[in-house]
Amino acid sequence: MANVRNILFIMCDQLRADYLGCNGHPTLRTPHIDAMANRGVNFSRAYCQAPVCGPSRMSFYTGRYMRSHGATYNGVPLALGEVTMGDYLRDLGLRTGLIGKTHMAADLAAMQRLGVNRRSEPGLLASQCGFEPWERDDGLHPDGSVDPDLAYNGYLRHHGYAGDNPWHSAANSGRDADGELQSGWFLQNAHLPAEVHRDHSETAYMTDRAMEKISALGDHPWCLHLSYIKPHWPYMAPAPYHNMYGRRDVVAANRCPEEKQNVHPVIAAFRQHEESRNFSNDEIRNHVIPAYMGLISEIDDHMGRLMGFLEHSGRLDDTMIIFTSDHGDYLGDHWLGEKEMFHDCAVRIPMIVIDPSRNADASRSQVDDRLVEAIDLLPTITDALSQNRHDHVLEGRSLLPLLHNRLVGPWRQAVFSEADYGFRAARRNLGLKPGQTRAFMVRTEGFKYISFLGFRAQLFDLQRDPEERVDLGTSEAHAAIRTDMETRLSDWFKSAKIRATATQETVEARTDNHKTRGIYFGQW
Repeated sequence: MANVRNILFIMCDQLRADYLGCNGHPTLRTPHIDAMANRGVNFSRAYCQAPVCGPSRMSFYTGRYMRSHGATYNGVPLALGEVTMGDYLRDLGLRTGLIGKTHMAADLAAMQRLGVNRRSEPGLLASQCGFEPWERDDGLHPDGSVDPDLAYNGYLRHHGYAGDNPWHSAANSGRDADGELQSGWFLQNAHLPAEVHRDHSETAYMTDRAMEKISALGDHPWCLHLSYIKPHWPYMAPAPYHNMYGRRDVVAANRCPEEKQNVHPVIAAFRQHEESRNFSNDEIRNHVIPAYMGLISEIDDHMGRLMGFLEHSGRLDDTMIIFTSDHGDYLGDHWLGEKEMFHDCAVRIPMIVIDPSRNADASRSQVDDRLVEAIDLLPTITDALSQNRHDHVLEGRSLLPLLHNRLVGPWRQAVFSEADYGFRAARRNLGLKPGQTRAFMVRTEGFKYISFLGFRAQLFDLQRDPEERVDLGTSEAHAAIRTDMETRLSDWFKSAKIRATATQETVEARTDNHKTRGIYFGQW
């Protein structure tokens, strides 16, 4: 095996860490992803830095916590000055592009203020999170706002799927027993097979585009961010994936009646959301989750195709492969739906890293249970390509010492994640204004602590209560632990890397050198 030359960065959307065979799901079959884990390292305790699409992805792409990059929710622009994965890798000579979703909103106000033309090369890259947009598709295309030039719709029409928006009418709708087309926007239709053939689904299409692009790149070094929309809703799978699983395959919800007692106000507000009320109903869970599982098995089949293609083309030997997700999905656990809060089903993510170099041979097929963060991936990539971790600005830690079994000293003791729920109905239900809706998680080996602006904290004892059902946020016996965790959070805030424009070497070179520059102060 050779050294790392290319990067294949695969991200699923809303894929729970525990919904893979290699991570212990009892009925879900993912043999190809399991094989990937066997060829690399499966980091079993990896956490995203914000359990919602946009800010989580911005943390992946910048290598920085949400408190640092500032894109706190979907649609909040990433500041123009933030350096991203594409910027770092382009400087190393890699063609770095996107096929699929980023959920990035461009900082158009700053671009206009500085006179950056969006049609210029710098403007295009700045508005696409630093990636060449080989094919950007954020995956949700309602009829009222669908892009008339959406490439996937053109592809579907070419294959005979008619309509103004075949993304909706073919890929995310299915026919009922009477032959009537029913929309995948509605959970009640999750059991129907999508109108689209499996070969033309979103997952199949993006995989095809990825293989075509890798072939076209030839021997030029590249980084491809292949970012699938599924298994994110609409929960609608093409045949045969739509009924590959049934109600008996659904794992019971991780929840109990006691969780409804002394409920944290923010959690109570989220439980009022429609998705939480629906997924709290076992009949609805059992109806929808088989489709979610089918979508995962569909991705798994295309991982098999993609890995076979890379092997045939000789790229397995020089390509670092990363498989992960932006966040999880409550699916009714803790009487909640969707994501955004900090239980493991929402904030823990799958993370498999395959390093082709011989240095990684000793760690292959290992399950590593050390605490890992999504922001660790960017410094891992730059470390593998150039031994430069950009540690004055990147807030994660390179995983290369773990991949190469050469860690010196202790690993991290805690991971962190953040939320800004100001865009959700929960804010109004709580009578809050925008800006009053921040929450912060710190998770250590033994405890998970969530600090809310304006509300009491939550605390879970992960040794005695790994299911996170007993909130110790008001327990007098745990007051000292909460104080300690709040101190950890305070220390983390103080460690923010805000001097992003000057390296550590620059600081070292300029320290106490004023006299050599002819500047004197306080001298007699």
